[in-house]
Amino acid sequence: MISSAHKWMLHSAGSSPGSSSLTMEERLCAVCIPIIGLVEALIFSLVSCFHHHQTPRRLPCSFDDIVRLSKNSPFNVNEVEALHELYKKLSCSIIDDGLIHKEELQLALSNEATGENILLDRVFDLFDEKKNGVIEFEEFVHTLGVFHPSASMEDKIDFSFRLYDLRQTGFIEQEEVRQMVVATLLESGMQLSDESIEAIIDKTFADADEDKDGRINKQEWKAFVSRNPMLLKNMTLPYLQNITTVFPSFIFNTEVDD
Repeated sequence: MISSAHKWMLHSAGSSPGSSSLTMEERLCAVCIPIIGLVEALIFSLVSCFHHHQTPRRLPCSFDDIVRLSKNSPFNVNEVEALHELYKKLSCSIIDDGLIHKEELQLALSNEATGENILLDRVFDLFDEKKNGVIEFEEFVHTLGVFHPSASMEDKIDFSFRLYDLRQTGFIEQEEVRQMVVATLLESGMQLSDESIEAIIDKTFADADEDKDGRINKQEWKAFVSRNPMLLKNMTLPYLQNITTVFPSFIFNTEVDD
């Protein structure tokens, strides 16, 4: 799930503050790596089981819907159709209702439909934009579009802010960053001293919390990320540029010429 480069960053993040070559901003970047890895693993897990799941019933998504989603996302029509095939496979894995439930997402990523996992919960919450307990196809396309190489930096900054805003208050608080660091360590199997965890948090808030109110608002986060672009380094999945070429299992006959 986590690449060798990502493991190296996590290992470096676990070094003592004086011995690591990574800046504090790069260490904070390492915190979001398992989240991005889960999104990446989701796509590849679905592709790998493409021929093994039951055939889902037809979902209520017309060709006009496909075209509309293409116009409002970085994906072309064929790529939205490819994502629709992935979505259909996942949405029928437990409950065949055309919607992705948290248990289905967890099953795809861990082969278990139950159990607590804060990182998986964050992935589900970020996909579930309507906060109605399921992931609809439009949400699926919109969220994956954030990781597309052509997605705007504004969208990537907004997503990264929401990633850390666990309580959805419109602010990033120190305890939320601490929870993400601890969850990352559990996911990666790495160990980090309490001193190093507090150093990451203290340095982040010293640099980003401009009004010194103990929390980071969206404008402060945007300014912080602009000064430290490393934080968005892992917010792009290059193969989403042409998903139908990367995953040749998909063969489509569309009514639109790209």
